[in-house]
Amino acid sequence: MSNAHHRKKQPVLVRQQLLEVAARLAASDGMAAVTLDAVSAASSVSKGGLLHHFPTKNALLDALFESLLEKFDADIEELMRGDPLPQGRFTRAYLRAVSGLKERPDDSRSWTQVTIALLAEPRLRLRWRQWVQARAEEYIGTDSSLDAQVVRFAADGLWFADTLESHDINGVLRRDLIDRLVELTGK
Repeated sequence: MSNAHHRKKQPVLVRQQLLEVAARLAASDGMAAVTLDAVSAASSVSKGGLLHHFPTKNALLDALFESLLEKFDADIEELMRGDPLPQGRFTRAYLRAVSGLKERPDDSRSWTQVTIALLAEPRLRLRWRQWVQARAEEYIGTDSSLDAQVVRFAADGLWFADTLESHDINGVLRRDLIDRLVELTGK
């Protein structure tokens, strides 16, 4: 009898480990590198164990996207808790969470790959659209002004520029840009 039959099963930890490995592979080698075989090998989880949690590559990618969204939501919630002004609170938190990705290389690389996948995968675009719509509805009383919407679009542009590394936005310019956008959220 193998050790697998004697060790304690920890499905939640195994699932999390598989998602972390998938994120690491995506960040280092791109989404194409996230195959069931590669995740299984890099995580030392049998392919059968992987398939138990994620029966298809799409299921794995969907779960990876959901995992990143949950972390993004948690970042936004934490930023909102530290913001005493209700008007524009969500928008400021969204802007700061997006702009803060660049300061967290692991998260930034994972989001870079997921952002690229968003462009190609209709089901991920739908899920992102649902997330955006749910937040718009949730914060309609505080974050529905035209200025708040402009700031969120600017944050998305900054995110895209960071993803593509298309603009050289140095520290001072970046800080000034974000400060100016934050000013708009109070209007």
